[in-house]
Amino acid sequence: MAEIIQERIEDRLPELEQLERIGLFSHAEIKAIIKKASDLEYKIQRRALCKEDFINYVQYEINLLELIQRRRARIGYSFKKDEIENSIVHRVQGIFRRASSKWKDDVQLWLSYVVFCKKWATKAQLSKVFSAMLAIHSNKPALWIMAAKWEMEDRLSSESARQLFLRALRFHPQSTKLYQEYFRMELMHAEKLRKEKQEFEKAKMDVGNLDYPEEILTGELARIIYKNSINIIKGAEFHVSLLSIAQLFDFAKNLQKEIYDEIHASKLFSSLQALHTDDPLTWDYVARRELQIQPQPGEEQPATKQARALEMGRKEDRCCAVYEEAVQTSLQVSCTKPRLNPSSEEFAKKTSNQSLRGQRLERTMSAFRKAHELRLLPEFLYKQWVRTPTHSLQFFPFSAGGSGGVELFRDSVMMWQMKLQVLIDSKSPDIANLFKEAFESLKPQVCLPLWISWAEWSEGAKSQEDTEAIYKKAILAVTGADSVTLKEKYLDWAYRSGGYKKARAVFKSLQESRPFSVAFFRKVIQFEKEQESCKMANLREYYERALREFGSVDSDLWMDYIKEELNHPLGRPENCGQIYWRAMKMLQGESAEAFVAKHAMHQAGHL
Repeated sequence: MAEIIQERIEDRLPELEQLERIGLFSHAEIKAIIKKASDLEYKIQRRALCKEDFINYVQYEINLLELIQRRRARIGYSFKKDEIENSIVHRVQGIFRRASSKWKDDVQLWLSYVVFCKKWATKAQLSKVFSAMLAIHSNKPALWIMAAKWEMEDRLSSESARQLFLRALRFHPQSTKLYQEYFRMELMHAEKLRKEKQEFEKAKMDVGNLDYPEEILTGELARIIYKNSINIIKGAEFHVSLLSIAQLFDFAKNLQKEIYDEIHASKLFSSLQALHTDDPLTWDYVARRELQIQPQPGEEQPATKQARALEMGRKEDRCCAVYEEAVQTSLQVSCTKPRLNPSSEEFAKKTSNQSLRGQRLERTMSAFRKAHELRLLPEFLYKQWVRTPTHSLQFFPFSAGGSGGVELFRDSVMMWQMKLQVLIDSKSPDIANLFKEAFESLKPQVCLPLWISWAEWSEGAKSQEDTEAIYKKAILAVTGADSVTLKEKYLDWAYRSGGYKKARAVFKSLQESRPFSVAFFRKVIQFEKEQESCKMANLREYYERALREFGSVDSDLWMDYIKEELNHPLGRPENCGQIYWRAMKMLQGESAEAFVAKHAMHQAGHL
């Protein structure tokens, strides 16, 4: 093994000599590189191989390449790349080849190989890497798509990309993603050729000898992919996704029309019924299409703002009519979300026409109410309903006396929060009872937002004693990491309502109630410093208590403690040395390094 390693190190000598000769590295740095390379070579030549050793070797070589680049830029020297960088790149490729042949199933390793080649190797070399990877991982459509995109976009080889997609489809004939990307690729290629041809024609150049196949220029190959794919993959979602892709290309109007006609051949939805009547996505698409239909050539165009508003209102009525028909079928559950989304989207659009805005509001509210009555409204849409701007509580699902969506989602914190907020805004007398009902229905570990809401409501509506009683109940009920936020809120409230004396009492009552946050201690420190007679003894107490919890990780706490001793009128600068050494004993790793750096800067500032 030693002979092999010695031979590999000797192979590096020409590039290392060049690095030293042209002044990119010093002699000492070259010796350090040889030593590090020897160590790394020993690790990858052992009998029991470890993947991490190969990864570390590759990362070291990449770091070396990047350092060479930076130093070249600094001194402005760009020669001898064949002898230096290319030699390193070939070595890294050899390491990757060994690793990928040993751990063939590691996709992440292959992807790292691809990323390296994209940045440092030639395009021909990367093609070989993709071929080797796909030979092993042919069962992963995403890798085929990645390779085909690279051939198309980086190598500018549409034929290679096409062959990769065709091979991939033989392995994965049911892959919707492969068909979508293949369809997109052919349309992109057609658009590119059309633009090239137009540029040549503008320059009055003869394009007769250039290869511009008509079937590609017109999108015929994409049309063939579309026809083949819909015979294999059923479902409106796939059908509509191909139409969405086609709509990105202006030249493909005929193809767009053909696809749309197969989804929606007539106002009676004859084609729709033949294809996807049981798929809500189809109904959603057809309904939205009503909003996009433009007047036919020869028809009178709306000339005034009022006429345009009336026309938009009619389109929106037709859109809602499609949804109404869908909801009356067996698609009730599935169509709720599509039915509501366009309504709320339309309402959000700005318009100066009050009549149109009123129609949009009524449609939106009507859709919400119907879905709610049918008990089909998803949880997240209740939140959207409540946020819909309106001045009448009759539209709200959580108005006083109504259960809203809470009965359907009794274990949802969000639903209880929404109902409670609506009742708070309406100044309902039943708020306290409803909070108690919520806590009975929910698991304690998810109730933190409700405890905070209850305390905040009580602060404005009840006495200090009532609010403090809520905080005390919450502290007992909420445990673990969630209690950290609650303690900070409690401390803030105490300072606002009762001043520093009250805040100190709360701090004392909580100081053994772990866990805490650094912010909790910093709050009480700040409260002390805001007092006219700021007591250094209290500050020491707070810092010592904070350092018991966070002294091993937070270098800023130690540094601030030292500054307090130096700057406070009653501080003891002689304590700073002891605090420094305590910090060095407790802090670890990067925290210790950060503390030393900050302390040195502070010392320099005082000199």
